[in-house]
Order: sequence, then structure tokens, then C-alpha cells
Amino acid sequence: MGKSVYIAEKPSVAQEFAKALKLNTKRRDGYLESDEAIVTWCVGHLVTMSYPEVYDAALKKWSLDTLPFLPEKFLYEVIPGVKKQFDTVSYLLNREDVDTIYVCTDSGREGEYIYRLVEQEAHVEGKKRRRVWIDSQTEEEILRGIREAKDLSEYDNLAAAAYLRAKEDYLMGINFSRLLTLKYGNSISNFLQTKYSVVSVGRVMTCVLGMVVRREREIRDFVKTPF
Repeated sequence: MGKSVYIAEKPSVAQEFAKALKLNTKRRDGYLESDEAIVTWCVGHLVTMSYPEVYDAALKKWSLDTLPFLPEKFLYEVIPGVKKQFDTVSYLLNREDVDTIYVCTDSGREGEYIYRLVEQEAHVEGKKRRRVWIDSQTEEEILRGIREAKDLSEYDNLAAAAYLRAKEDYLMGINFSRLLTLKYGNSISNFLQTKYSVVSVGRVMTCVLGMVVRREREIRDFVKTPF
């Protein structure tokens, strides 16, 4: 019988899983291992979407002529700063003595996406994959989640939604940041008296920035009213 790998989203959560399973683990570089199981972790995202210049070096220069950027196939790459942990996780997921992977990333769309990207880039094949879905990190809840873990394929729709959301964010950020910077960057630089300015656009960031600006205007326009 092969070993099981438990992969969490953060090192602290991985420690809780090892504790709940009562594993007599030895600390390795990037994971914990006992005779029965291995517990490892991501450090948030290990894989990200590639920038346009990876598709075509000419796209590194921002130009209205190359907008909109709409790739037919999206490219992904390991984040350089966490490549060491990715290599560790990839090695563990593909080890010959491992037959079952317990996906213990956070219960939600983002947690699903983090693991799916790792599996995708690590080219994992031929392993049983079980999804642990828990609401807290108590020992009782962790053991229940492992006991009731479902086949990872039952969460394929959630993964598809996560991929779609990421692509939407990527396309909006890449295209609108370039467009607005090319259109208004010089005017902003002249006003601020800076060398250059970049207008950063994001699905969440821009909305939050709008809320902050609106609130700041309300504060500045506040008129004292005696009563």
C-alpha cells in the first residue's frame, strides 16, 4: 500500500493536519514525512499566468496596435520566488510510492485554483485524488474532512469557475492597464511632474480604489452644520 500526500495551502495549516493525524513525522525541506504519510504545503500561489511577452517578445512594448491581447491558449509558469517549494511539491506528488493525494487547500474557489495549477504544472498522473473540504482547523473537523473526502473530480465545476475568473482578471488587467496608460499616462505624468505614470486597472482593485476616492471626496467636501 502506497503513501498518502496531504497538501495544504499554508505551512501552518499543514502542521495542523499532521497534528490531527497524529503522525510521527520528521521535518524535511518543504514537507513533513512519517512512515504512513507525507504532509506538504504551498505558500499561497506557486503558479501564475504568463505575461504577454512570454507569448511574443514584441508584446513587451506597450502599443495600441497590439490591443486587445486575447490569447487562444493561456500560458502558465512557476513563480520564480517560490520555485524551490514548487519543485518539492511536484516531486512529492509524482513519487512512485505515493498513490493518494489529499487536497487540503482552503475550501473555496481560490484554494481549488491554487492546487489545480500546481497539479497542472507538475503533470501529475495516475494518482487517486481526494478533496478535503473543512470549515475550521480543529482536530475533529480535519479528521471529518479526511474521512468524508470526495473524489477531486466532483469539484471540477468549481475549478472551471476559478480558471475563468482568473482569465477574466488577467485580460481586464492587461488590456485596460495598457490602454489607459497609453491614453492618459503622459497627461498624468505632466500633472504630477513625474517621469512616467502607469494606470493600473483590476477587477477588484479599481472598484475599491473608486470607493476610496469617493469617500475622500465626501470628506473634503464636508460642510459643518450646527444643530
